[in-house]
Amino acid sequence: MVGTGTESASSNLWLASNPSKRWGELFFLCYTPFWLTLCLGIVVPYKLYESFTELEYLLLALVSAVPSFLIPMIFVGKADRKLCWKDRYWVKASLWIAIFSYVGNYFWTHYFFTVLGASYTFPSWKMNDVPHTTFLLTHVCFLFYHVTSNMTLRRLQRSIAGMPDSIRWAFEAAWILALSYFIAYLETVAISNFPYYEFVDRASMYKVGSLFYAIYFIVSFPMFLRVEEKPGDLWDLSRVAVDSLGAAMLVTIILDLWRIFLGPIIPLPDTKQCLRPGLPWFSGHGNATGQTSL
Repeated sequence: MVGTGTESASSNLWLASNPSKRWGELFFLCYTPFWLTLCLGIVVPYKLYESFTELEYLLLALVSAVPSFLIPMIFVGKADRKLCWKDRYWVKASLWIAIFSYVGNYFWTHYFFTVLGASYTFPSWKMNDVPHTTFLLTHVCFLFYHVTSNMTLRRLQRSIAGMPDSIRWAFEAAWILALSYFIAYLETVAISNFPYYEFVDRASMYKVGSLFYAIYFIVSFPMFLRVEEKPGDLWDLSRVAVDSLGAAMLVTIILDLWRIFLGPIIPLPDTKQCLRPGLPWFSGHGNATGQTSL
């Protein structure tokens, strides 16, 4: 499996100094082509989804996400062999992303419905009107995004380490903003060939909606990097969970401030209302929309 020597890592500006973190990040990076090829290289181009039912969509998501947990459990990295399972970085990273992506799907997806005019139209079992499929696929997506962010931010930080604090802060803030917007925009474009995730105005979603989506990452990228980044600063699972929940709460506050003060990115006339026009916890009928669970 993935492995990198300590000496080479110490001279590599991209890799973590913590051996367990280094192995975990490289594993998640190497795992990405599997689910990405499956979803965007096979299912979408060949339109296999046209024959999918709720079961097939769920199975696709399970096949994409579950190996990211199983593989490092079975093929334990050299850096992790002497560590208890709860002390391994990939476990902590998976927990952080699982919490963050769960909150994102359960709560923030409704901002996509109301603020961005989005809707899911593929058959699926749902929780809080959000397909179970998206909960699972978001997990592996966010692992890839955040590992990419970790490596690029680490590279930047080490390259500008000798600069004054104010200049370093400005460089890092600019990079986080640019990378967040780029990833949000890229994801929107990447799934544009999938016809059952719709927007009232796709052009507005690309330009303005991507900035709204980027709020997730503007908060999460610098916070996720902190997990066991400093030598000797080991995190337990409770600290990881609290940190992820804190990041999720901050994103929720910012998204809701946008909803209140800026509103939808486009007018939503009655004839073009998205399928889920209201936030269940605001409208008071969250259980009236037919949510189901497995």
